[in-house]
Amino acid sequence: MRKRSLITLLIGGLLLLAAAPGQANHERVVRFATLPPGPGNPEGIAADANGNIYVATFSFAAPNVIHIFDPDGDLLVTIPLPVGPLFVVPLGLAFDAAGNLYVADFLNGDILKYTPPFTSTSAPAATFNVCDGVVVPPADPDFCGLNAMTFDASGNLYVSDSFGGRIFKVTPGGVMSTFLADPLLATAGFPPFGANGLAFNPSGKDLYIANTGDDTILKLNLKTMTLSVFASGIDGADGIAFDSQGRLWVAANQADQVVALNPTGQVVDSRGSFDGIGPDGAVHGLLFPASIALSQGSIYVTNAALALTPAVGDEPEEGVTTFTVARISLRHGNGP
Repeated sequence: MRKRSLITLLIGGLLLLAAAPGQANHERVVRFATLPPGPGNPEGIAADANGNIYVATFSFAAPNVIHIFDPDGDLLVTIPLPVGPLFVVPLGLAFDAAGNLYVADFLNGDILKYTPPFTSTSAPAATFNVCDGVVVPPADPDFCGLNAMTFDASGNLYVSDSFGGRIFKVTPGGVMSTFLADPLLATAGFPPFGANGLAFNPSGKDLYIANTGDDTILKLNLKTMTLSVFASGIDGADGIAFDSQGRLWVAANQADQVVALNPTGQVVDSRGSFDGIGPDGAVHGLLFPASIALSQGSIYVTNAALALTPAVGDEPEEGVTTFTVARISLRHGNGP
């Protein structure tokens, strides 16, 4: 079952009785947007230069989509993703400097490139095959699970392989290579995802990598290509992003919160908690926060609400029927 204590659930339930719908216990987590009916479990997220928020659904049972919300949380357009022969199961989303949207296809091992303007009939302008995807037996060296993505200042795209313990690099010209392979990028823990969230620090000298199953954040010195543990004990470290103050925000999907790390790897701020499920089937607070995007002074968080164990009734995520994206303002207190 999930690494969630009974005490945490009881406290969340008591706090829900005292909190208004849409508020976390500290009134800093609000519902930003509600996904329309259809595939749920929002996972990947990204923000464009205008503050619009892009959210990808994560389903193996229905064709997936990317929803685009304006800064007020109103739905602008929905992009249907390809469906055959195996439909796209998106995880990471990322924009290049020109405003093109890239989508990591977890199931097929591809990266899809979409060019603006984005409409309900948008189709991939290019597809980069990185590996064989998750349907190939693990004995195959090309077996992988593409997950998070980020760009460097030169326009190179980096994507994590959560099952193969690797990071791939794709140049602006579409040349793919294995950038890094290291045992620290793999895991035997839970959830069973190794290398996950990726983010360059503001100087661009170091690449930070979340290892979800090991509950760690790794730091790669790009000059020496030395990989080390930067922080540990972050329960289900998933999506990561730097803010304007140089703090690294981490979605802790098993702790139902996001935390901020300072340059020495210490937790200096935390936001969110699971405060129950409302009458409409939507999460109050955070539940399996998977990915984050920083935009216009706020953190946007996907409430993936993924139930990972097969036992029925074992996880609160099973009660979620309305899927949401949360927003946490950073304009107060410690600033953006």
